[in-house]
Amino acid sequence: MTWKDFLGDRILLLVLNLAGMAILAGFLYVTGYYENNILLILVTWLGILTGYLIVGFVRRRNHFRKLENILEQLDQRFLLGELMPDTFSAEDRLYKGLIKRSNKSVIEQLRRAEEERRDYKEYIESWVHEIKAPLTSIALICENRRKSGEDGRGREKEDFRAIDLESQRVENYVEMALYFARSKQVYKDYFIRKIHLEPVVVDVVTRNRLLCIQNQVRVEVDCKEEVYSDDKWIGFIIHQLLLNSIKYKKENAQVSIYTRKIPSGCVLAVKDNGIGILKEELPRIFEKGFTGSNGRNNRYSTGMGLYLCGKLCEKLGIQIRAESEYGQGTTIYLEFPISRYIQR
Repeated sequence: MTWKDFLGDRILLLVLNLAGMAILAGFLYVTGYYENNILLILVTWLGILTGYLIVGFVRRRNHFRKLENILEQLDQRFLLGELMPDTFSAEDRLYKGLIKRSNKSVIEQLRRAEEERRDYKEYIESWVHEIKAPLTSIALICENRRKSGEDGRGREKEDFRAIDLESQRVENYVEMALYFARSKQVYKDYFIRKIHLEPVVVDVVTRNRLLCIQNQVRVEVDCKEEVYSDDKWIGFIIHQLLLNSIKYKKENAQVSIYTRKIPSGCVLAVKDNGIGILKEELPRIFEKGFTGSNGRNNRYSTGMGLYLCGKLCEKLGIQIRAESEYGQGTTIYLEFPISRYIQR
């Protein structure tokens, strides 16, 4: 801080004091005071004012020099507010409080960014590991096909179907990685409009037709309702729920996907008669990486499908919840609220 800057901030104080000195001098002169006495009074006033300004300038300059020294020694300079020295000035204390509140917000943002970076790194590492399995299966099928030669001519259809299924797994893992990357900033990628749920659900079932046939899973669809949402994101969520139902199936497996109206909007349910979820594990199924006792017995479980469903539903304003009875099956509900567009 320079002397010029210091005086510039106190220009009103200087003007008022000079005006006061002029008025006092005029009053004293009119009332008959000697000029020497008037001059002495004005010099005394000016001396006190100058001393006050010099002391104030030195204090402010030293204060800011301390702040600059602290700032230079900090590796993380956003922590300055936590280390600012206390002063006698109420204004400085107020500024310190505001800076600390601002720094707290910055620290929270950095913490969230670090958590997201760590989550993404962990997921990519897991994804690379999982993607190797279907690629290895495809390579083995091709290798066995080459070795079998003439003896394997009747197995083309089975081999192609197996390759197709493994390719679908690869596509699903790639899609999950893409949606995981986008889930942090959904608002940049979604397009809200009025959609009919049945075509979205039918498209998901059709894409997984071979997987359903291979696992002998019967799928029933009864979705007559319309909602305001993004069909692409809803399709991904339903896809993950269907894959979970297939993954944890029992004999005579059946999946029902249906909708119904409720006072607050519309509910889409994905219900299966699979192995179900333990009661104590049910509250944790939307946590990242949680596979539970069922997942530990299934080599294809990553614990990311339902986690992504939960994250995307949160971003889209959809409430997702689960009901399950172990050994009987599971139902996942997606509750679409009445849109503000409909209310208008």
